[in-house]
Amino acid sequence: MLLSTLANRYALQLLEARNKGKPLAPLSSRAPLSMSDAYEIAKTIADIRIAHGEIMVGRKIGFANRKFHAQHGLIGLAGAPSWSPLFDTTVRYVEENHGVQSLAGALQPRIQPEIVFKLGTAPDPHASIHGLTDCIEWMAHGLEIVICPYPDWQFEVADAIAAFGLHGALLIGEPKSLSQASRHHLVQVLADSSVSLSRSDDDETSLRAAGFGSDVLGSPVFALKRLQRLLTAHPEFPPLAAGEIICTGAWAEAYPVMPEQTWVTAFSGVSLPGLSISFV
Repeated sequence: MLLSTLANRYALQLLEARNKGKPLAPLSSRAPLSMSDAYEIAKTIADIRIAHGEIMVGRKIGFANRKFHAQHGLIGLAGAPSWSPLFDTTVRYVEENHGVQSLAGALQPRIQPEIVFKLGTAPDPHASIHGLTDCIEWMAHGLEIVICPYPDWQFEVADAIAAFGLHGALLIGEPKSLSQASRHHLVQVLADSSVSLSRSDDDETSLRAAGFGSDVLGSPVFALKRLQRLLTAHPEFPPLAAGEIICTGAWAEAYPVMPEQTWVTAFSGVSLPGLSISFV
């Protein structure tokens, strides 16, 4: 484990990089950085943010899409998936599934499509998959803007965990309440569904990425189960609670975004509306 003074120093450096839009050399380039070290830094950052008035509203799951592990050198990675806390300052709902998002200060922003769950009740630590789905109040489509303080997106997974899980913002579309029947079939419905991510330029829309729910650890519900399991290894963080928003992992490769671009998504296999986000 890191000395508390070093964890504090790294935490403050990462906060400064985020607040000032300033690149930072990967922490692992200075000295070995373990997963435990990374979560210690993440906890320090979370404590600082809470002390400054931010409210923790949920978690995001990272590195859940095994389709991209090979190209990022993550084969056999013990630390995947990872998780990071979400705060009220970076999560917002998109009215009528169309929104405008500023990229001011965002370091190397990229966009990736996800499924978001809201927990209506706190899951039992030993809940089965169906017990877990019974805790889900609603699901929605979300677009996460991921950012990276490390030059050229070069880092180790521990670096990403320490750096807010690379989270920049989460834009959530129209929530869909779940009936008991839909919860029962949710694992398979999401596994069999697909999403497309396209960029709209004037009158032309061009496909940039696509993916399946099965790419996310078999189903986003399985990703939620893995998150619950991961949290048991981190008692310094609170367990999952009622009301939390869970961003379950990317369905497709994250694409770089720039101001004056509009990105749109569409789902097949699940009755969720796509999103249209214009960047400024």
